[in-house]
Amino acid sequence: MAAPVSKFLPRPTPETEFWWENCRENRLLLQRCGACGNFQFYPRLACCGCQSAELEWVEANGAGIVETFTICRVPVAEAYADDLPYVVAIVRLAEGPAMMSNIIGCDAEAVTTGMPVEVVFEVRNEEITLPQFRPRPGGAGT
Repeated sequence: MAAPVSKFLPRPTPETEFWWENCRENRLLLQRCGACGNFQFYPRLACCGCQSAELEWVEANGAGIVETFTICRVPVAEAYADDLPYVVAIVRLAEGPAMMSNIIGCDAEAVTTGMPVEVVFEVRNEEITLPQFRPRPGGAGT
């Protein structure tokens, strides 16, 4: 009998470890540049706007809008077969950056571009808790 296949997990790096620690605490952090005020995601060593190293961590409010998405109907690996269909989306956060994630908590066919969403967290193991998004109650904009 073959061993069960597990879902892919990200590997924290020195640049992202603090971000992953906060995800484990159900906190979504962004970097904000002290020089130009730019918010950015994914974590980097320098501002993607002005290249300054004056970066600080700021807790995001967790609200966003689905910018674009796809409905996956064929699993990328056997471990995802039970999740079909699932939605992979680009979510534009209220603070400005976009992040790729899943839309959960609703029928895949109900997801639309412009849908207001909020962050929720899914524990995958002791080290990795993934930020996911679900439809925002009331559907108000950010």
